[in-house]
Amino acid sequence: MSVPEFYTTISRGAQAEFKDRGSRFIGYSFPVANVQDFKKALEQIKKEHPKATHHCFAYRLGLDQHQYRVSDAGEPSGTAGRPILGQIDSKGLTNTLVIVVRYFGGTLLGVPGLIHAYKMAASLVLQSTPSVQMPVEDEYLLQFDYTQMNEVMMVIRQCNIRIAEKEIGLYCQLKAGIARNRKTEALHRFNDLQGLVLKEITEKKD
Repeated sequence: MSVPEFYTTISRGAQAEFKDRGSRFIGYSFPVANVQDFKKALEQIKKEHPKATHHCFAYRLGLDQHQYRVSDAGEPSGTAGRPILGQIDSKGLTNTLVIVVRYFGGTLLGVPGLIHAYKMAASLVLQSTPSVQMPVEDEYLLQFDYTQMNEVMMVIRQCNIRIAEKEIGLYCQLKAGIARNRKTEALHRFNDLQGLVLKEITEKKD
């Protein structure tokens, strides 16, 4: 199985609304990297809509797209979370969360009506959210003497390497995300810098 070099996600969050027989379904989309990002987003939406009847959601995470979660949040089973996830999957997205907030309008919509409403709210918000191809990155720790800073930064700029964390002193340490499609070139250039220590970060966080 080939290692993917890119994945498709959303570039930013968005909001859209769908109405049916008095009920309001407000969809929110979020780019998320992990479960912690999802929890923060859900907490934020619940604070913004404390009086909403339901806060339903679905997300998909990871390059293999096997990590997902759906919630009907009190709606009949299968009427909210699954339709929302279906819209995420129809666009081939990962690292994407959609939350749909419902304000009940007094008229029961029935199972088919609920499925349609949550699907439409998710579809509308994802239509408002540009999808982007992002490079798959491997993380590395770079350790080097401060006198090598200019050489290291030149490689980082020319290979479009993302700096996640940095500690600058007489001896410097950078945590960097190297895109897989530039990895061979970047590692070759870093290895040419004498004294620089390069370690791949292999542990995965939830």
